[in-house]
Amino acid sequence: MTDKYSALWVSHSSISAFLECPRSYYLKNVYRDPQTHHKIKIASPPLSLGQAVHEVIESLSAIKTNIRFNKSLLDRFEDSWKKVSGKKGGFLDESTESQYKQRGQLMINRVQKNPGPLGELSIKINQELPHYWLSEKDNIILCGKIDWLRYSPDTNTVDIIDFKTSRYEEGKESLQLPIYHLLVKNCQHREVNMAYYWYLENNDELTPKELPDLVESEAKIMKIAKRIKLQRSLEKFDCPVGEAGCRYCLPYERILKGEGEFVGNDEFGADIYILDKTNKNEEDSKIL
Repeated sequence: MTDKYSALWVSHSSISAFLECPRSYYLKNVYRDPQTHHKIKIASPPLSLGQAVHEVIESLSAIKTNIRFNKSLLDRFEDSWKKVSGKKGGFLDESTESQYKQRGQLMINRVQKNPGPLGELSIKINQELPHYWLSEKDNIILCGKIDWLRYSPDTNTVDIIDFKTSRYEEGKESLQLPIYHLLVKNCQHREVNMAYYWYLENNDELTPKELPDLVESEAKIMKIAKRIKLQRSLEKFDCPVGEAGCRYCLPYERILKGEGEFVGNDEFGADIYILDKTNKNEEDSKIL
């Protein structure tokens, strides 16, 4: 009998963390602070920018098309930004926060002036967190949030649209679209027609992407998920570069050493920390 609560849940973010560094995956997804029993999280300006912009745009999919823009998107953005303002968003000074907030306002203003697919019919999957059994036999669930599903009534199909707040293009080897394609295929009944990225920093138009093959995608994700499950059973999560650590796990190691500043909890109860830009290990000496 399957049990969602004992299953291994994998997502694009957890799989990406594992592939970057198993130790990083452990510290982000498994480790809990022995004092608070909470997971730990490091706030950063890029993540906070993405969170605020995505919250505004994704909230529109639950609103009827004809009243979707009754409230200014910039007003919605102001409300969302309050949740990440200051140290809780990883901002160590007002100047940095102002720069990131302005970038977000420009993105939202772009969308407000040119809503494109946001002004069209959309589909909202009836799950708070879309998920399905990747393998009941192996007790593995694939989950993830899809930014936007545009609905085409003529063909009864959907298009996957992912909003990008980063200045960098998604890499060709990214597993994001394969995972999203699998989720949309298995969490609702309509066929997927196309997939797009919308780079909000610079583009008014959507960037079309080739739909990944579902069979290949599922096999690839399943293979990685089994590796994660094995590592969890062995409780073995080594950094690929050794004990010295890498750029993915070292920031979390610094939190464990007490070098971070606790700034609050997120909506799921995780302890949020910020790190000073200076690595304290470098402060005890000077290169001349």
